[in-house]
Amino acid sequence: MAKSNKKAPGKHHRKGITLLELTEMFPNEQAARAWFEAQVWSGQRCCGHCGSTNTHEAKHKTMPYRCRDCRKYFSVKTGTALEASNVPLRKWVFAIYLELTNLKGVSSMKLHRDLGVTQKTAWFMLHRIREAWSEVELGPFDGPVEVDETFVGGKAKNMHAVDRERRITGRGGTDKAAVIGAKDRATNRVTARVVDSTDADTLVPFTEAASTPEATVYTDGNRAYLGIDRDHETVAHSVGEYVRGQAHTNGIESFWAMLKRGYQGTYHHFSPQHLHRYVNEFAGRHNFRNSDTIDQMRATVRSLVGQRIRYADLVANGAARGLAIPDGEPW
Repeated sequence: MAKSNKKAPGKHHRKGITLLELTEMFPNEQAARAWFEAQVWSGQRCCGHCGSTNTHEAKHKTMPYRCRDCRKYFSVKTGTALEASNVPLRKWVFAIYLELTNLKGVSSMKLHRDLGVTQKTAWFMLHRIREAWSEVELGPFDGPVEVDETFVGGKAKNMHAVDRERRITGRGGTDKAAVIGAKDRATNRVTARVVDSTDADTLVPFTEAASTPEATVYTDGNRAYLGIDRDHETVAHSVGEYVRGQAHTNGIESFWAMLKRGYQGTYHHFSPQHLHRYVNEFAGRHNFRNSDTIDQMRATVRSLVGQRIRYADLVANGAARGLAIPDGEPW
């Protein structure tokens, strides 16, 4: 693996993996399968259908194991977000690596070219990987905690006509999706989620759930935060105040900046239908960016266990609107 270099820029204290090293680590499908099994089963093979460890090897074209209890065939993909995927595990290794090592994410078009799969398959693969971060619950943070909201969305002129008619109702953030987030200064960890509105009924419960009662919370001057039951300081962005001593929201705003660089430079669009998946992706990648690359990969694979997502569910809303998946990130 690539050694850390104290004179190198960025996260020099962590160990990365070069593409050449990754190729040597996973020279064939057998190596990839052995690695996946080590992460998913931790040395004890178990049935992905019923959880039984009473299993044996089987002579099956795609399912190498059989459960003696439920009598079903299974593989390491069974019971994970990769279930029913025909993509070789070696390609999944490289997809996970690329998704984790690109801070602004990797587009389905790039993954399709890098792995030699269709764009449709690459898009589905990326959404499956994002399921690793779908149920990660963080907090409450001990603080100090920064809380802020942002708005994500495209320009009206770039929308499909049916979306423009349905969504354009006002100015500013009115026609964009709202996302709220909290960052713990002590651990540098972030939790974020898509919300329907940015009123007090939404912001106050989120802030109090993300922070302990003893935590100091910093926000901007949005009056919706005034009711939080915390030691609370604000900065008045409306009059050009962004830092006052320890009172600022620069940390969570830095996270928003990364999310929006991914939006503008990599994906070009986040559909409202899938925005929460992208928010989970950026928060998840941020929260273990200090870990070695191989540890990030291991944690991601383990978090795919118990997850399931179907292609039909992913495209349901788009199909109802009569839209096909175009080149690049859909919708």
